[in-house]
Amino acid sequence: MLIRKMFHTQEKRLVRLLQPIECVRDDAWLGNGYYFWEDIQNATMWGNMAKRNTGYFEIYKALIDCENVLDTVFNEEHYRFWLNQIQKVAVEIKQKTGLKATLKQVNSYFKEKGIWNEVTGIYFQDFSNDENATLVYRFVYKKRVQLVVYDLSIITTFGLTTTRSVK
Repeated sequence: MLIRKMFHTQEKRLVRLLQPIECVRDDAWLGNGYYFWEDIQNATMWGNMAKRNTGYFEIYKALIDCENVLDTVFNEEHYRFWLNQIQKVAVEIKQKTGLKATLKQVNSYFKEKGIWNEVTGIYFQDFSNDENATLVYRFVYKKRVQLVVYDLSIITTFGLTTTRSVK
């Protein structure tokens, strides 16, 4: 069993969450799911950037069993498989429509075809554009790692870590 500590950010509510809230936005990187950050700094950044409605946000800590998660960050085989799947879908959509695929189209295709049915989540990275995120001038070396969870049963614990006001 591979357990990872991850962080889920949401607007402050009257009642504490007992489980994460599913993201169902059309522009969600990896489709509908429960999104977590690998480190609390990125969870805080996301709260300040995207969870501003109430003036406060909460960060919840979860322990997640990542045994059946597709690890596109640290596992080269998983990454190459994932990249190949994205490329195939993007080419197919471009051939049908003549346009570049949108995230919604790609994720809808994966859902319809059941491509990710055997995985409980996907571990993914991007890089921050924030100059303050690293200690070296103009060198963005830190990965921003997220996990999208598709199956709530892999979350073994979930609880409030902190409440912060939006900056």
